Amino acid sequence: MGAPSSRVLALGAAFLLLLVALPSAFLYLTSSAAPAATRATLLNLKPFSARCAPAAAAAPLRVFMYDLPARFHVAMMGADAAAAGAGFPAWPPSAGGIRRQHSVEYWMMASLLDEAAGPEEGGREAVRVRDPDAADAFFVPFFSSLSFNVHGRNMTDPDTEADRLLQVEIVDILWKSKHWQRSAGRDHVIPMHHPNAFRFLRAMVNASILIVSDFGRYTKELASLRKDVVAPYVHVVDSFLDDDPPDPFEARHTLLFFRGRTVRKDEGKIRAKLGKILKGKEGVRFENSIATGDGIKISTEGMRSAKFCLHPAGDTPSSCRLFDAIVSHCVPVIVSSRIELPFEDEIDYSEFSLFFSVEEALRPDYLLNQLRQIPKKKWVDMWLKLKNISHHYEFQYPPRKGDAVNMIWRQVRHKIPAVNLAIHRNRRLKIPDWWG
Repeated sequence: MGAPSSRVLALGAAFLLLLVALPSAFLYLTSSAAPAATRATLLNLKPFSARCAPAAAAAPLRVFMYDLPARFHVAMMGADAAAAGAGFPAWPPSAGGIRRQHSVEYWMMASLLDEAAGPEEGGREAVRVRDPDAADAFFVPFFSSLSFNVHGRNMTDPDTEADRLLQVEIVDILWKSKHWQRSAGRDHVIPMHHPNAFRFLRAMVNASILIVSDFGRYTKELASLRKDVVAPYVHVVDSFLDDDPPDPFEARHTLLFFRGRTVRKDEGKIRAKLGKILKGKEGVRFENSIATGDGIKISTEGMRSAKFCLHPAGDTPSSCRLFDAIVSHCVPVIVSSRIELPFEDEIDYSEFSLFFSVEEALRPDYLLNQLRQIPKKKWVDMWLKLKNISHHYEFQYPPRKGDAVNMIWRQVRHKIPAVNLAIHRNRRLKIPDWWG
């Protein structure tokens, strides 16, 4: 038989193509709406987290509190504490501004003594447990900040020996505790809010979770954001509870307010320099003062009548003034290169604060020109944000949901997974920190 002609071959190829094309055409015609449906489905997809059911609220942190003699805590509060008898004393109104500013230790202890509410009531972030084996963390109720302020008037006063002896005694108690030994103190919470608190023996407890105001007087070996908690100062001005004028921007006649000590050490030297630049400028109140009763009243009035409140560094990067401004709803103007801020994993300070470098702030007229150029709407938005977040900086007893002490305990809870990791690894490692 002869070879097939080219025409026959062409017809055969065409027939095969038809057999292949017919099923595809049929599928396309019967599903013409599919592409549109697919696009709509893709556009309506939500992130995985949005499709999941909301997670249950985290259980409160279970805290075992050491039962220490009163000389380590409330006995240092003086006659007002003694008058309370067996009950837990209220914070004495007669306590000076500096003692109140660093009284975080008192409020943390008080929160654990508030056992009237159940653990699920009031948004409590921490509850006291009596069984140490059931605890997530261990609280050491040593009022180290108050001890520094009570025992001696300055760092060289011989009376500071009493503070040192208390530190020696508390370290001895801790090091003999099986709970401390089990974790090398990593799961222990020790307030050291005053920059000079626990100054003699800090290195003996540096593995613990320290509650600090900033890291200005700590080496990186002693403290860090990785393991420690930055807590706010306790504000000394009264909270502005009825701040509801028809026009808040126009109700505040002062552009920039500062009242405080201008002779400071370290980073705080910038205060005197700022005073030379800002004093006498239009719209500025820049005043020297100390935190006396009358001075606090004047500061309260000044902050409530100002749009912006200046917050330069003190002897360390932070000061109470920032938190006084927040509860006064006065937009903070922060000039502090090394400041660390409380709760910054949950709160964005740039939404209600302004930040300037030291170099910018000392440039003649630069800072004031920047403030004057801020639109009214932006300022009002920042003022509203301050009103919405100021409750996070309130210390009170009994504690309330989202207040300062509950926020601090929540920060402690965030540290516990890393603490447990370190404890568990340390138990099995033959060469500690071999990667270093």
